[in-house]
Amino acid sequence: MSAYDVDAVIVGSGPNGLVAAVTLAEAGWRVVIYEAQDTPGGGLRSEEVTLPGFLHDCCASNHPMALSSPAFRELGLEREGLAFAQNDIPLAHPIRPGETGYLRRSAAETAAGFGSDEKLWRAVMGTFGDRWKQLGRAIGNPLRPTPDLIALGAASVWPTPWLLKLLRDERSRAVLSGLAAHSIVDLRQPATALVGVALGAFAHGVGWPVAVGGTRSIADALIARLTSLGGEIITGTRVARIEDLPRARAVLLDTSPRDALKIAGHRFSASYANSLHRMRYGSAAYKVDWALDGEVPWVDEELRDAGFVHLGGPAEQVIEAERLVAKGRMPDEPFLLLSQASKLDPSRAPEGKSAFGGYAHVPFGFDGDITDAIEARIEKFAPGFRDRILARHVTDPRALEARNANLVGGAIDGGVPDLFQLIARPRLSLNPAETSDPGIFLCSASTVPGPGVTGMPGRLAAQLAMKRLG
Repeated sequence: MSAYDVDAVIVGSGPNGLVAAVTLAEAGWRVVIYEAQDTPGGGLRSEEVTLPGFLHDCCASNHPMALSSPAFRELGLEREGLAFAQNDIPLAHPIRPGETGYLRRSAAETAAGFGSDEKLWRAVMGTFGDRWKQLGRAIGNPLRPTPDLIALGAASVWPTPWLLKLLRDERSRAVLSGLAAHSIVDLRQPATALVGVALGAFAHGVGWPVAVGGTRSIADALIARLTSLGGEIITGTRVARIEDLPRARAVLLDTSPRDALKIAGHRFSASYANSLHRMRYGSAAYKVDWALDGEVPWVDEELRDAGFVHLGGPAEQVIEAERLVAKGRMPDEPFLLLSQASKLDPSRAPEGKSAFGGYAHVPFGFDGDITDAIEARIEKFAPGFRDRILARHVTDPRALEARNANLVGGAIDGGVPDLFQLIARPRLSLNPAETSDPGIFLCSASTVPGPGVTGMPGRLAAQLAMKRLG
């Protein structure tokens, strides 16, 4: 008789927990997932939060990393019906009404819009974009350096303002600063430029697609694969202690370090527990979704064709806004990341309507109300926007954490991804998924390679579990 009830128990059903479960199940392991919420998916959720017929992504929305990540590419989830949609303008960055920088699928067309920076943009972004597969593998496991990762680091492991000194055109500077702001870190910190260059390169290499039917379609495809392999998901069950779980050869925690300590801290060594205690969390997100009567009435009409919009103004304004937020202060005009997903995937809204949404960067644990400030900023670039609002839904940092315990303080990064915590995540180790207990593994975005819908933390943890335990 086996000493175990199952081979592996996974706590948490976000993209990393699901990828870990599928990886193990495809290797023949008996797997069960425990999820605290009533529905699985973690950040892979989409709901009709405004009005019936308007589908909004609750967290992750654009998915360049899902297309470039080895974890997703090798799973081949198109067999479960997963599909992506995009167009030729992944991103637009308005600088002022009527003046916009565009990040297009084509590196050459993008560069042509950047004046004196044309040659530099094509040489750097175009080259990395052409090597998106190699770049995806390199970023997916950065502790195993490759020539592509070394080249990316040499080109961009700098504070964003340093890299901006090489650019002269206001449009290219604004676009790069907005891309770098996805790091959700003070942009004067080292390695923030790396995030900007990588996201720009992937826009040229694979685009910035949305999942058809909402981001939840990614979770649905993973769940379909898992259940076809005999895996099980138990929802509505919050795990308090590891001893409450079935007996298993391996336990994989798709949780924040804080919850990992609550569940299994008594099984960890003092030094490992201290590394989890020391994890620092970054700035938070304040999310608003709108059901609109028609499209956003942008002054620059080509903005209506962009999948995503960064509303941040000139590069200097983006840098200052991110600096204030990192210091715990709210800028008068916050940096906004907006999704026009229903433009790419019409199934998300009734005909003639739009499911529009996005979020602002706010200080960790922010408890204020900036809905009016967000709408006022959009109105500045799209006069008449407020007149088209049929309904709105606000998710502040506290609500984000209530829906997903991994979003500590409303932070969506699993731990601030500054230079140190990009590689020491949650501690410096060639096997970041390992804990001090040989049967427990951490597989969340709080491990390398960090945030984003890559599935790589889950894949690496599952591979390590199989290597260690057979």
